[in-house]
Amino acid sequence: MLGEGGPQMTELERQGDYQPSDRSSASTAITFLFIGLGIGALAALLFAPRSGRQMRKLLRRKYQDAVEQADELLERGSELFERGSEFAQTAREKVKPFAEAAAKHVR
Repeated sequence: MLGEGGPQMTELERQGDYQPSDRSSASTAITFLFIGLGIGALAALLFAPRSGRQMRKLLRRKYQDAVEQADELLERGSELFERGSEFAQTAREKVKPFAEAAAKHVR
């Protein structure tokens, strides 16, 4: 909401209950993009003039390609998750002495 004095907060923002998430809208957009691409590809395959045997063979090949790509993405995501977990653990170990020292001064 834009008012004369600049952006105005909604009631939820004033109460502190509202937490906007740019990530969810981006991930939703990407999800819909892939769904649309899949539907478009399937429609193009179904309306292409091919025999039943050729169509089944093509659909099977495209399905196998999609499964392979999904497996690769899953593997890459798992690798990134593992690297992130290792990074977090290393950071936790490096910060722990400072946190303990700070806690002693606070008490």
